[in-house]
Amino acid sequence: MASQANNSFDSHTYAYLGPIGTFTEMALAQVPEAKGEEWLPVAHVQEAIDHVISGRAFRAIIPVENSTDGGVTATLDALAATDNIHIYGEYLVPVTFNLVAKPGVGLAEIKTVSTHPVAYAQTRKWLFEKLPHHTYVPASSTAAAAAALLDENAVADAAIAAPSITGHYQLETLAEDIGVHKHAETRFLQIGLEATEDNEHAAPPRTGHDKTSVIVELPDDHPGALLEILQQFASRGINLTRIESRPVGDRLGRYRFNLDAEGHIDDPEMAAALAGLSQLSANVVFLGSYPKA
Repeated sequence: MASQANNSFDSHTYAYLGPIGTFTEMALAQVPEAKGEEWLPVAHVQEAIDHVISGRAFRAIIPVENSTDGGVTATLDALAATDNIHIYGEYLVPVTFNLVAKPGVGLAEIKTVSTHPVAYAQTRKWLFEKLPHHTYVPASSTAAAAAALLDENAVADAAIAAPSITGHYQLETLAEDIGVHKHAETRFLQIGLEATEDNEHAAPPRTGHDKTSVIVELPDDHPGALLEILQQFASRGINLTRIESRPVGDRLGRYRFNLDAEGHIDDPEMAAALAGLSQLSANVVFLGSYPKA
């Protein structure tokens, strides 16, 4: 697909972390507007954002946090480093891992297992109980591990992937729900360019069941600096649902905070809180207000 100017979008394209069969694709399936449109798998978060910035994609779906490992640092850092990106929605996907293999391969034949390192960490207990002598082969994603089983020169006998993977590849499920955390979830964001008069993006309206995301950089290191930021919300009765720090990167001791708060920027209390943040820090990034998942 040809690149387009920044203010001209292909409304038929939604980029997502691929390949097909990933949990990110499962999140994209929850977006009503994306049904029947073109889904474009990409290799990493920055590529998804670049597609939106360049106009090759109208929106992108990217992971931002999960219940077992916390924030996705690649996403947090990319959002902080990119101007004009806006959040338009969030989606929760249950993280369930299955063991899959080519048809005809039984559990007793499995010697080598491939998957993403995070998935392996979540399923290692089960694997050592059922396949104590297995060898692990890391993969770039759970879906890539599963797809590689069908290669002529496959190095693994089985893969750990999302339950939906058998809908994409000729594989069979050998074991279901083998992860340690049975109620694990990953949260995904739908991102696009910031709404302006020159593009077709429209900021999500207030629903009364909303969330607002901002990035705030500590202006300097002094006692109570973080407390001053948090009080902008607490003093107005606004609940923070996530607080996560990331280094600014220019030197040690400098941090930015990714904050999610309940409410919409059109709520008077939220608007006042964001105005207060701007008085405390010169670097406040409003990422958007959107309906809660």
